[in-house]
Amino acid sequence: MVASPQPAARLQWLFGAMAMPRGWRAGAGPMIAAAVLILIVLSALLAPLIVPHDPMSMDALQRLKGPSETYPLGTDAYGRDLLSRVVTGGRISLFIGIGAAVVSVLIGLLIGLVSGFFRLADAIIMRIMDSLMAIPSILLAIALVALNGPSIWSVMSAITIPEIPRVVRLVRSVVLSAREEPYVEAAIALGSSMPKILWQHLMPNTLAPLIVQGTYICASAILTEAILSFLGAGVSTEIPTWGNIMAEGRVYFQLKPSLIFWPGLMLSLCILSINLLGDTARDMLDPRLKKRER
Repeated sequence: MVASPQPAARLQWLFGAMAMPRGWRAGAGPMIAAAVLILIVLSALLAPLIVPHDPMSMDALQRLKGPSETYPLGTDAYGRDLLSRVVTGGRISLFIGIGAAVVSVLIGLLIGLVSGFFRLADAIIMRIMDSLMAIPSILLAIALVALNGPSIWSVMSAITIPEIPRVVRLVRSVVLSAREEPYVEAAIALGSSMPKILWQHLMPNTLAPLIVQGTYICASAILTEAILSFLGAGVSTEIPTWGNIMAEGRVYFQLKPSLIFWPGLMLSLCILSINLLGDTARDMLDPRLKKRER
C-alpha cells in the first residue's frame, strides 16, 4: 500500500526545508538571531516576575556596588539593581520599537495605496512626503519631543512620523507597477469598486516588502529611542530604558563601565537580531533572489 503523501507534505510545510534560502540552510546565524530575540522579548514581558529587585528602588548604602550574589550585575549610582533595570528597560524600548513599526506601516500603507493609484493625489502626497524626508529624522524627533514633552507616546510619535514617508514611497512603487497588471485592468473594466481594487488586488502585493521594511523600522526605532534618551530628549528619566540607563551611567563610565556595557550589549543584540531576521525575510520573500539561488 502506498502511503498518503499528506503527512510528508505537512512536515515539509512545517519545517520549510525545501523553501528555505541558503542563509537558513548554510548557517545558524538567523536561528541564533531568532533565539536571542525571543529570549529578549520573553525576559522583557516577564520582567515583573523574574527580576530580583524593584528597578525603581533606591538604596544609598549600595551605590556603585560590584557584582554579588544579591546584585548579579552590581548597582548604579542610586543603589538600584542594574540587572533589574536592564531587563525592565527592554519593555519600553521594545514597546516603542514595535509600536512605531506597526503604526508607520499601517499609515504608510493607506497613504501609499492612494498615492500609487490616484495620479492627482500622488502629486500632492509625494510633495508632502518629500518635505518630511528633507528634514533629518533625529532632528525632527527631538523637535517633536521638545514640543510635546518627554513621554512614551511623544517619543513614539516622534519616531513614527519620519518613518511614514519611507513606507509611503515603498508602497507607492509597488502599486505603480501592479496597477498596470492585466488582473487590475480587468477588475477596473468589470466595474469593481475602488476600495475592493485597492484591498483585494493591490494591497497583497505590498505585504512582502512591508514585512521586511517593518523589521528595519523596528530596529531603527529602538536605536532612535536610545539616542533620544541618551541626549535627554526621550522618555522621562524615571522610566528605565536602555537609553536612559546608559545616559545615567556615562558620568561614572571610568569608575564603572558596566553601567553602559550591559544596556549597550542588550541594545546591540536586539538590533542585530532584528536586522538579521529582516535580511532573512527579504531573502525568503524576494522572488529575484530565489531565481538566483536556483
